[in-house]
Amino acid sequence: MTERISPRIDIAFKKIFGVEENKDLLISLINSIVSNEDQVADVTLLNPYNPKNFKSDKLSILDIKAKGTDGKRFNIEIQISDEADYDKRALYYWAKLYTEQLRVSQGYSSLSKAIGIHILNFTSIPEVKNYHNVFHVTEKDSGTAYFKDLELHTIELNKFSSNGNEELSDLVVKVKSSLDMWSAFLTRNDLLRLDNLPKELNNPTLKKAISVLEVMNFSDEERNSYEDHLKWLMIEASTVKKAEEKAEARGKAEGKAEEKMALVRNSLKAGLPLETISSITGLSVKEIEKLKSS
Repeated sequence: MTERISPRIDIAFKKIFGVEENKDLLISLINSIVSNEDQVADVTLLNPYNPKNFKSDKLSILDIKAKGTDGKRFNIEIQISDEADYDKRALYYWAKLYTEQLRVSQGYSSLSKAIGIHILNFTSIPEVKNYHNVFHVTEKDSGTAYFKDLELHTIELNKFSSNGNEELSDLVVKVKSSLDMWSAFLTRNDLLRLDNLPKELNNPTLKKAISVLEVMNFSDEERNSYEDHLKWLMIEASTVKKAEEKAEARGKAEGKAEEKMALVRNSLKAGLPLETISSITGLSVKEIEKLKSS
């Protein structure tokens, strides 16, 4: 059986959402993320995926740039690995998206709102529980949004689904919105089958995305790049898992140590001989004497 391609890899993501024939998928994705006032009925792809250019530029920046019918600009990127200063990179991409609009002799009034959408395969904002966060420039005290053309979204996929053992029923419980639907597709497409979609995911646009993914083919260059990027994703997932296991083991060890210390203190209070406490706890008499005097 052929291994299913992961839409969380940037090459696959752009081949799904960054081509003219799948523009409806991109529109659905954008509209699931932005506010009601920024919804789009149609978009123009400014940098469509072109496999002919793959060999020359290696597609090192696999973002998707699009323009709405009202002039708003969108930059959508799925990021595989956690890079240093990613927040600065996201802001830099937004600034380019905004300034690229201005032609020679045009005034600033011609600039339209620019929206950066960053779909992340890692946790970038650990202090926030929500997997989707929206950022604006606002006045510190009043919260007034004076600079309304700046908007950045972060979507941290592992906050939506990080359990590789969850079943379809577990995934469906989380689906409350269109963005949840797309997040389910991006994180656990392996659970989604066209002939067995629950009503929460029985959506024509999602069905098309699943179909596109199932028939997707890569050239040799694309396949090599995909596999390299997949390795990054797997290494990162393994690193996170090991860190969690170490933290869990450390927590258990600390818990056992605390239990042992409590046992020593209670035994000392009960007046048990040091030798008896040593045989019970496994600590040496010198260690117990040190605890006694501390």
